[in-house]
Amino acid sequence: MNLQRYSRLLLAGLALVFVSCGEEKKKEVEPPLRPNIIFIMSDDHAAQAISAYGHPLSEKAPTPNIDRIAKNGIRFKNAFCTNAICGPSRAVILTGKHSHVNGFRMNGEQFNGNQATLPKFLKSKGYRTAVIGKWHLHGEPTGFDHWEIVNDQGNYYNPEFIKGQDTTIIEGYVTDIITKKGLSWLKEQQKGEQPFFLMLHHKAPHRNWMPAPRHLNLYDSVTFPLPDSYFPRFVNQVAAQEQQQTIYEDMYEGHDLKMSTGLGETTLAHNPWTTDFDRMTPEQRQQWDAAYLPKNDAMHRAGLQGKELDRWKGQRYLQDYMATVASVDEGVGQLLDYLEATGMDENTLVVYTSDQGFYLGENGWFDKRFMYEESLRMPLLMQLPGVIPAGKVEEAMVQNLDFAPTFLELAGAAGDTEEMQGTSFADLLSDGDPANKNRDVVYYHYYDYPAFHMVKKQYGIRTKRYKLIHFYDDIDEWELYDLQQDPGEHHNLINDPEYSEIAKLMHAKLDSVQKVYGVTDKEFEQASEAEIKQAYRNFKRLRGN
Repeated sequence: MNLQRYSRLLLAGLALVFVSCGEEKKKEVEPPLRPNIIFIMSDDHAAQAISAYGHPLSEKAPTPNIDRIAKNGIRFKNAFCTNAICGPSRAVILTGKHSHVNGFRMNGEQFNGNQATLPKFLKSKGYRTAVIGKWHLHGEPTGFDHWEIVNDQGNYYNPEFIKGQDTTIIEGYVTDIITKKGLSWLKEQQKGEQPFFLMLHHKAPHRNWMPAPRHLNLYDSVTFPLPDSYFPRFVNQVAAQEQQQTIYEDMYEGHDLKMSTGLGETTLAHNPWTTDFDRMTPEQRQQWDAAYLPKNDAMHRAGLQGKELDRWKGQRYLQDYMATVASVDEGVGQLLDYLEATGMDENTLVVYTSDQGFYLGENGWFDKRFMYEESLRMPLLMQLPGVIPAGKVEEAMVQNLDFAPTFLELAGAAGDTEEMQGTSFADLLSDGDPANKNRDVVYYHYYDYPAFHMVKKQYGIRTKRYKLIHFYDDIDEWELYDLQQDPGEHHNLINDPEYSEIAKLMHAKLDSVQKVYGVTDKEFEQASEAEIKQAYRNFKRLRGN
């Protein structure tokens, strides 16, 4: 069905004319049902780790169930976040507003739950609303008929769930528990007549990448391709040189890499956050140790040093990360199977995304935060039969800023988006002639410095070909990239005479975009020298040096 016609019918409630028994007669019928919306968001799931995106990594660790959404609907190649860190991304999705407007710029701040949000608008239009899983916005969810959230970041094993005033430890694996709770809530909605909106938020594959018991040895025999930039040379890239999120320098050998203290030992090496392992039951820990002891012993016997050890750490990281993704993929499959078995899939928009991108060894890194492509780019897959053609691939640029306006338009509530800064991309979903293809710029701003990983404050714009970034606070560095010629962003062209006119145009465009989004000088306040020094000391202490 053409999406524009679909929307008109939703909004106008037009009567249809039916012909019966060769005799014309008019009969009023209900307009098409407003779609249910299931928004599945994982945490730190890189597009490189979804096989629908065709990256060499995912060829060795496929995600067949997440891929089903791409096969049934649309895959966005250029979906981007506005601020690559957990809480701020969630706030942007809820409000359709940039971080400096919704007030949640960095982790640790308090989200203002009194402001207008996507679930509140949908609830006012008769939708049943729920959020299950990770929240990470430091306060109770508002606008939801039902909510069950993990405590803070959540834990992989035996996590704490908060529901109202009650906090309960549930034995099991967090991804399986979130999936089960989501399916249970969906079964209740099947009995009702209201459309529903479910935000199903997985903790996985967030650091420290602890696979489910059934997946502990899933990729032990797989050698993943490490990126060509795994040992980088940062030329004219000061912020990249000063970060502290390098796999072989900054990961904790025990907590992150599950390395043991020595041959025959199950005691973890450096493990500053003990709760992730201490909360295991004796049976879970026994299974864990049985899985990791042989491969840790093999590492100790090999006596690896230098770059060989660095490469081993990259492999261990990718093996654990991909194995942690496996349970998310299985959960998506269970949900899709249920929708298809009940026929609910016919009128349910299913969305799969992550709160931002993630580094899987590019530049030697893990984590996110930078405006470079690996963390700026989000996976985004959507299906809605009758509206989204199967197997569609879209190259137009969209952002998480646009999610709320898009869902509201599909729900027949486009008029509620006037104060949002995002733009609906609902017209991209059909085979029509979408206006959104004309979008030529996205804006990004990261604020969380000095803080964990010590990634500098930064803002910038990306067009279809170029990217301009300004790193600021205790530095003042500009970077310009030609993404067509340099997709890996290794060559900073800001001082290249051949790109001087491009640089001028990008600066002018940046100024214009910041005016449109209401960015003021207040957003560029600097941290004190004492704050920066203390942050470095804290990180060194956690790192064990």
